[in-house]
Amino acid sequence: MKLTVNAVNFEMAERLEKYIGKKTARFEKMLNNQAAEMEIRMTVVKPETNLNKTTQVRVMGNGPEMFAEKTCDTFEQGVDLCLEVIDRQIEKLKEK
Repeated sequence: MKLTVNAVNFEMAERLEKYIGKKTARFEKMLNNQAAEMEIRMTVVKPETNLNKTTQVRVMGNGPEMFAEKTCDTFEQGVDLCLEVIDRQIEKLKEK
C-alpha cells in the first residue's frame, strides 16, 4: 500500500509522520493488498481558533473509494477519528 501524506499551511513534524505511519500500518493487513493508495491530507484553517485542523483520508484501489474527513483540535485526534471511519467502511465492504 502506498501512503501519501500532504501538509497544507504548516510544516509537519517528524513525530506526526511517525504517528501516522504507526496508525496506518495495520490497514495493509486489513485490506489484503486491495488498496493501492492511501492519501492523508492535513490542513490548518485560518484564523487560528479551536477546531482549526482538518484531516482527510482517502483510500483508492481495486474496490470502491473510501473517504473520511474530520475537523479537530489536533492532527493526531483527526487521524484517529478518520481511520476509525475508514475501518468501519472496510468492515461494511467485507460484509458484502
